[in-house]
Amino acid sequence: MRIAGRLASEVLDYIAPFVQPGVTTEALDKLCHDYMVNVQGCIPAPLNYCPPGYSPYPKSICTSVNHQVCHGVPGAKVLKSGDIVNIDITVIKDGYHGDTSRMFCVGPPSVAARRLCEVTHQCLWQGIEQVAPGKTLGDIGHAIQKHAEANGFSVVREFCGHGIGKVFHEEPQVLHYGRPGTGLQLSAGMTFTIEPMINAGRPEIRELADGWTIVTKDHSLSAQWEHTILVTPSGFEVLTVSEASPDWSRLHGAAEARVG
Repeated sequence: MRIAGRLASEVLDYIAPFVQPGVTTEALDKLCHDYMVNVQGCIPAPLNYCPPGYSPYPKSICTSVNHQVCHGVPGAKVLKSGDIVNIDITVIKDGYHGDTSRMFCVGPPSVAARRLCEVTHQCLWQGIEQVAPGKTLGDIGHAIQKHAEANGFSVVREFCGHGIGKVFHEEPQVLHYGRPGTGLQLSAGMTFTIEPMINAGRPEIRELADGWTIVTKDHSLSAQWEHTILVTPSGFEVLTVSEASPDWSRLHGAAEARVG
């Protein structure tokens, strides 16, 4: 899991310089696919992934731009200056999954867009810092919800984090809202994702005709960050970090890297 997590994060390190005005999301997908397969020797978990009720996912990554909440399908869309985009990577290495996503600013973002990205990153960490044996899933969700709403944002409720290991999505469901002290109690050895989706406007969402892409109903901006987490005997370990990730310095005692 540590190896898979690091490799997933390194895909985001690799793609970061290519996230520029004028690039298509399809081009980003091909670059990531080739890097995962040819350089890392990994399998892109999303490619042809087909949960019950869905058609097979046609690409190797998810690219969710501006008001797209999650599961954006790469295509001919050209990124322009001022866009924000979430790139979601899941690799399979030696049978184990590593799942992570980051927000990227395409050129200079608006003040509102940058603030949404930064607060969403803070929400992720508010949740992560609740992880320890004896704590509950409700503690994680409450911390995320409290921080998002205190900053005037809303939490998407229809999608959540999930258990992960040899299976891409498994129990438990890790909600990004909730009440302290409720839900499953955490124990050492659990691995799951925390991946809050935070909207600048209302929390309601809808699905596009492609059967995958989720957008905000009110067309407001949405942001998401994701890590795969291990519950350790004394707290947590973030498995999806690498030397160029925004959280590397945080986890190694230095000042937090700049978001974006």
